[in-house]
Amino acid sequence: MQTTIAPRVRMLVLLFLAVAGVLLAGAGPASAHAALTGSDPAQGVVVDKAPTQVTLTFSETVSMNDDSLRVLDPKGARVDDGKPSEVSGTSYAVQLHAGLPDGTYTVTYQVVSADSHPVAGAYTFSIGSPSETSVSVSDQDAGGGVVGWLYGFGRYVSYAGFIVMVGGGAFVLACWQRGTGVRSLQRLVVSGWLAMTAATLFLLLLRGSYSRSGTLGDVFDLNLLGEALQTKTGAALVSRLLLLAAAALFIAVLFGAYDKRDDDEKRDLTFGLAIGGTVVAAGLAASWAMAEHASTGLQPGIAMPVDVLHLLAVATWLGGLAALLVALYRAPADRPVDAPAVRRFSQVAFGSVLVVVATGVYQSWRQLGSWSAFTDTRYGQLLLVKIGLVALLVGIAWISRRWTARLAVPTAVGTAVQASASTAAAAGKSAVGKSASGQSASGKSASGKQRVPATAAGSVDTAEAEAPDDTGSVESPKPVGPKPAKNAQGAKRTTQNSEGEDKDGSGGARTAASEGGERAAQLARQQAAVDAARQKRLRNADGERFGLRRSVLAETGVAVVLLAVTTVLTSTEPGRTEQDAARASRSSSAAAADSPSGALTLDMPFDTGGADGKGVVSVDLDPARAGANEMHVYVTRPNGRAFDVPEVKVAFTLEAKSIGPLPVAPDHLTTGHWSANGVQIPMAGEWKIAVTVRTSDIDQVTVSKNAQIG
Repeated sequence: MQTTIAPRVRMLVLLFLAVAGVLLAGAGPASAHAALTGSDPAQGVVVDKAPTQVTLTFSETVSMNDDSLRVLDPKGARVDDGKPSEVSGTSYAVQLHAGLPDGTYTVTYQVVSADSHPVAGAYTFSIGSPSETSVSVSDQDAGGGVVGWLYGFGRYVSYAGFIVMVGGGAFVLACWQRGTGVRSLQRLVVSGWLAMTAATLFLLLLRGSYSRSGTLGDVFDLNLLGEALQTKTGAALVSRLLLLAAAALFIAVLFGAYDKRDDDEKRDLTFGLAIGGTVVAAGLAASWAMAEHASTGLQPGIAMPVDVLHLLAVATWLGGLAALLVALYRAPADRPVDAPAVRRFSQVAFGSVLVVVATGVYQSWRQLGSWSAFTDTRYGQLLLVKIGLVALLVGIAWISRRWTARLAVPTAVGTAVQASASTAAAAGKSAVGKSASGQSASGKSASGKQRVPATAAGSVDTAEAEAPDDTGSVESPKPVGPKPAKNAQGAKRTTQNSEGEDKDGSGGARTAASEGGERAAQLARQQAAVDAARQKRLRNADGERFGLRRSVLAETGVAVVLLAVTTVLTSTEPGRTEQDAARASRSSSAAAADSPSGALTLDMPFDTGGADGKGVVSVDLDPARAGANEMHVYVTRPNGRAFDVPEVKVAFTLEAKSIGPLPVAPDHLTTGHWSANGVQIPMAGEWKIAVTVRTSDIDQVTVSKNAQIG
């Protein structure tokens, strides 16, 4: 069985595109990391007098511009002064026009969180009494659409480039220094550098549109680009480009000057490259840590160094794995990756896994905060998938270590393979060299007749015949030599032609020399093809090396999927923040219930079972006594953000008196908000309040709670 690299490379590329497409498409726009934890006026509240300003409080600091915070009247006209300002810490306010009339007002916001992700949302409050509004603010598309997908893809490519470049360089420098002369490894590391550089430039162009308008046409807007450069994320991307220039110098020395030095100079150069490479790699990792998750929230002073260690360990492990895969498949037969190199990488990878696990546990605790967040939040669910993939990868790595242990013990087949490869390569070079030298002088023998390069031709055919096939057997050599003349007349013509060429003098010599050069080039091409075929057969003849290649290939495939999940995880709202936002939303509803606008608030989680079918429905009843009441119904996602559903119905039942159900169909006011006036409660008692929520044509559910009214 002959194994080539091309089909496996195509398989990994297709796997990468498929996983990245599915996960990035399913990431959704609402992957912000700052949450709205409070507002004044609160969501859904009805105030008697028009406020002078609207204040929003977030879970972390955010950046704003003049359009980040807007307040719209029922007709959609803007009623704020357009100059939001920081009140204190994480609270921001915008002043309102004086003398606002009664009605329902909509507050919209679109800001950029401290960890670089855009945040958008909206809610309503009323002055005097609720009214209909023409404002439609269903799920703000912050960081979504085509621009959001492209930005996520660019992040994936930048992570992949970093891992390949850093891990490949570390593998060559720490595990297999002879790999500096292997062109396939050179191309791997250089391709990682090119991918990361191109992705960084791509992200810098997209940054303005991603955090502001979200339209593809604004990608080349120089004003947005200038604004992006002044942000923390823009500065991180620019610093990343500068560090990539230093990384280019590192790669040039490692794969250029290093292989030409003697042993003493190599030792000094290895130390210098190790120090310089570590500094550059840590700087590149810090460009993520200082601008994203680790830079904000709980314990940022500890989280940022831990994040740098996590990224470096992942790059050393997975990038080294990619380099080992290339070395096992593409290293030349006269310079195969040896057992000590594989053994050293196995030790380095084991240490990297320990660092990844330790730092990952800390990051998980920091981003989740509770066991329930594993199952109740999207971040926790993705983290469970990542943990499962890491466990699978470690299991396959254990199999690879077994193959490595076998590879460390030389076998008869492995020794014969390496010896045969070296001998065959030397014989091939010698044969081609003799052929070329034998024909380059004059192209003639001592007697004046043109020479036939029988030696070179015979060496090529014999080498091809003696190369073992997939089963390890050796084919019988084929007879080599010039065919005899068919008759005496043919021989006579050949002799006459030769004598004619001798008489031709210098012209015949030039013709013979030209034909000899062409013949030498043809023999060199044939020898190269034979050597390539021989290398494939020799690699497969070593069973331990073949098994190691297969297990490393499986590890790399899982690593591609793992990297895609990690990329989506870094752009998903942490479970701790999502749960804080949900608690803040419930507190806001409770505050609204304690105000004069409501005396009873009921929160009921629901799950219709369909797509986007989970959420919380809240019912506010004011004054919650017999007679006419005002009812407000709010539908929010599990993270506390309002969203629309096709239908909401409410029914009241007093089972003790066999009254009801009394149906109520509230009117839709704005995103996630329904209202009904004059809801009649005939008498006091413990009423059952049932709410039916329909999220699609076929998906609906009814949830209920009992409450004392009157």
